[in-house]
Amino acid sequence: MARTDLAAVSEVRGALREFLRHRWQDEPAEVAELLLSELVTNALIHTGHGAVVTASVAPAGLRVEVRDFVSGLPVPYVPNADDGTHGRGLFLVRSLADAWGVDAHAPGKVVWFELEGERP
Repeated sequence: MARTDLAAVSEVRGALREFLRHRWQDEPAEVAELLLSELVTNALIHTGHGAVVTASVAPAGLRVEVRDFVSGLPVPYVPNADDGTHGRGLFLVRSLADAWGVDAHAPGKVVWFELEGERP
């Protein structure tokens, strides 16, 4: 995905939705779609390069990873009321995911989240 191709975010969301259709419960799948959208949008906007998305379901839960190709770790912050909708991506991930993190991966990094739960 290129930086200017933010329309691809909805395609990635749809692909995750289809992947999880028979593998995951409805409500956590909706949260996963939201968090994936935030991470992919961040990767496209803040790195100016593409991103690679992987998702895996295990008995303990779901793990989604978004890899970009630019070094430098994201810095989460709590946006103030004047920020509009800007700056809430990592705040949402931190608030809604059961676990999340950033791993350096030359070149670039992997931002990931996990949601606990059982298969349907």
